[in-house]
Amino acid sequence: QVQLVESGGGLVQAGGSLRLSCAASGRTFSMYAMGWFRQAPGKERESIARINWSGGSTYYADSVKGRFTISRDNAKNTVYLQMNSLKPEDTAVYYCAASRAGHITAEEYDYWGQGTQVTVSS
Repeated sequence: QVQLVESGGGLVQAGGSLRLSCAASGRTFSMYAMGWFRQAPGKERESIARINWSGGSTYYADSVKGRFTISRDNAKNTVYLQMNSLKPEDTAVYYCAASRAGHITAEEYDYWGQGTQVTVSS
């Protein structure tokens, strides 16, 4: 069982930056692939960034590529999402999730955090 707790969301002006953190419980964090997802009001949940168990492979959705960076610190059981050049369309609830599959092509995520709100004002 893995519990995930996101933090770092908030209100920021367009062009600004935020760093989200996702702290995981459990001794097997380093075995999981981790992903960041977001869901805006009235829209489907979107997978925006993924990182494999070691941190050696990453994936980004086109909507965030070049602006967001996912990273992980297995010693701290934490995954991060650095978000730069934020746009109003980045406004959403951001969730982190863990996949037992371990690789970035995993389709199923087994554990989810409660989400953190990111609001970007124009």
